[in-house]
Amino acid sequence: MRYSVAAHRWLASLFLLPVALLACGCIKLPRHLSTATAQTAGQTLQQEATSAPLININTASLDELEKLPGIGQALAARIVAHRRQYGRFRRAEHLMMVRGISDRRFRALRALITVE
Repeated sequence: MRYSVAAHRWLASLFLLPVALLACGCIKLPRHLSTATAQTAGQTLQQEATSAPLININTASLDELEKLPGIGQALAARIVAHRRQYGRFRRAEHLMMVRGISDRRFRALRALITVE
């Protein structure tokens, strides 16, 4: 069976387009964790959360807030200032209203904080 030049070009572009998109980073292939790895990661997070008491962000002092990962002296001071100005945090997610607490940082803190 003989193909025309146009058919060859079409087939080549059909094959090369996904390769080019992968190379430039426009498409990312999913990385699947094995079940054992996912379970181990979940157990580790659960152990960390149960081994350390939760820090209440409504009553925590500057020193207690600084013990949280990614929270330094300046960010702890901003949390306390926000609490003084606007009152208690009603939900843990409201911590993201403080300048410097991104969604990513909040996800790292979520298992360690409470708003009781």
